[in-house]
Amino acid sequence: MGRGVISRMGAAALCLGMAQGALALEARIDGLEGDVADNVRYYLGDLEAAQYDRRRLEGEVVRRTREAMRVYGYYEPRVRSRLDEEEPPRYVSLSIEPGPQVVIEVLDIRLEGEAADDAPFRDTVDAFPLAEGDPLLHAPWDRMRSRLAGLALERGYFDWSFTDRRMEVRPFAESARLYLTLDSGQRYAFGDVTIRGSHIVKDRLRNLAPFEPGQPYRAGQVALYAQRLGQTNWFSSVSVRPRLDARRELALAPPTLGWWNVVETEGDAALPRVPSSRTAMTDSPRLSALALAAVSRLHVPARPSMPIDVVLAPADRHHFETGIGYATDVGPRLQFGWNQPWINRYGHSLEHDLFLSQPEQQFSGTYLLPLDDPLRDQYRFQYGLRHRDNEDTQSNEATVELARRWEFDNRWVQTLFMRATYEDFTQGGEDESVFLYYPGVSWTRTRTRDPRFPTWGDRQRITLEYSDTAWGSDADFLRMTGNTEWIRMLGDDLRFVTRLALGAIETDDFSQIPPSLRFFTGGDRSVRGYGYETLAPRNEEGLLRGGQQMLAGSLEVQRRVTGNWWGAAFVDSGDAFDDWWPEQLNTGAGLGVRWISPVGPVRFDIAHPFDDEENSWRLHFAIGPEF
Repeated sequence: MGRGVISRMGAAALCLGMAQGALALEARIDGLEGDVADNVRYYLGDLEAAQYDRRRLEGEVVRRTREAMRVYGYYEPRVRSRLDEEEPPRYVSLSIEPGPQVVIEVLDIRLEGEAADDAPFRDTVDAFPLAEGDPLLHAPWDRMRSRLAGLALERGYFDWSFTDRRMEVRPFAESARLYLTLDSGQRYAFGDVTIRGSHIVKDRLRNLAPFEPGQPYRAGQVALYAQRLGQTNWFSSVSVRPRLDARRELALAPPTLGWWNVVETEGDAALPRVPSSRTAMTDSPRLSALALAAVSRLHVPARPSMPIDVVLAPADRHHFETGIGYATDVGPRLQFGWNQPWINRYGHSLEHDLFLSQPEQQFSGTYLLPLDDPLRDQYRFQYGLRHRDNEDTQSNEATVELARRWEFDNRWVQTLFMRATYEDFTQGGEDESVFLYYPGVSWTRTRTRDPRFPTWGDRQRITLEYSDTAWGSDADFLRMTGNTEWIRMLGDDLRFVTRLALGAIETDDFSQIPPSLRFFTGGDRSVRGYGYETLAPRNEEGLLRGGQQMLAGSLEVQRRVTGNWWGAAFVDSGDAFDDWWPEQLNTGAGLGVRWISPVGPVRFDIAHPFDDEENSWRLHFAIGPEF
């Protein structure tokens, strides 16, 4: 019995599925083409034929067809319809004579209030594509009305209203008269910022606001404020909203309130549900309209203000992250991070990172002290321990650094730092240990769109470092480095990636320069086709000792194959050397595949080194975006 019930249910479901497919009513149209015909098909597309008898269905088809044509100015079409013989019908044949198209006779668009002098409003009106004498199209008219209403809320005209909004169509005269008047009223200014739920000093949060009280209101500035609060990582949730409360009322308000007099805190206009005590009709004496207007003029503020409410929830004090990866340069790698986004009410933060791979192990930490503008101005204290054992380099390094960071409006970041380093190393068979104390300055800027797989972006970095034995450092040197990387798209399927890196060290005793400051090239992110950091000057025994100068560049072209799969072709060239300009640069070229995974692009390359007789090909594999 159970099997019989299941079989009957399956058959019923199959029948329902077939019936559902039969509900679609196909329109076969004669006499129309282009956008008007497409709109008729759209209007008939969701018509469920099974819900009507044949006569009612024909009437509904004609009604919807006329409605679809009306938005293109055809108000008196002749429509003949014929349904097929199926039950329910599967298609309808339409024979249409569109008739004359209504033409705009009068077009009257006006801006009143302060919006009349506001450029975005004027630009919207000027961009209206229709003029007197043009056929009437409803869509541009509706878009302009919506755009004006959106601008009013976006730019702080909270008392706006359409005092005139008419479309008078005279089909018998084949003409239409369009009237639209927007009265914006006064533009609101930003009011005070009220912050609730914050565990961070409130003045520090107010400094993140991109506006000052009294400045003209803009919704985009409110969104930017929320974004900046989120970027601090101090909060698990951020809400920034204008306080759209009811308009100020006098003791005796008019007896009838329009929708513009009551605005909910969420920002949506609504009718009052229950009359307030101030608006209820009473038998008490009331002010005359003339007296009320006179009093109103005495108390209207020069510029109404809109307070901003900020509601926050603290982020967790401890975040832990682990990561496992692989790259040809370092092989398998493991990373563990412990981050404390805030440790006190001033927003100080602390993070620790442990990185493990076969050639390098590193433990580092950063203590961040934000200043008045937490995202732009900071003090930073860093410390780290690193062990390296790669090719002819063995090194143990301990570093502490104190830095001051500024970010400018053009997105360049300037960092002044003082660094102290102890490094015990063996480079090319020569043992040495040095204490270095040196200041430096760097300028960096990174811009990207879609960080997971940038379709546009660039990164620049310039660094100057100077050490002198006069203040106790073990080496005299001036070190300069510069890097630039660019990503650009040509169309939707062609991507270009290029980079250039150079560096130089000026010193009288290169043996005192530790491996962490010397130059090496080769590897996944340098000159592909060669081993990781294997391109550098060598000593008499053929062991790497590093270079005083470095130059490396790359050009890569990527082409989308299908979906998230891309092919790549590249040429890399570069070397580390002692004397500028080098006699020749090592060059590698090859082909690659890119797959845009959820965690970033996976890169696989096969590169041929032109200057290495022992190796014809080298494979390179890495995960993550270019920068």
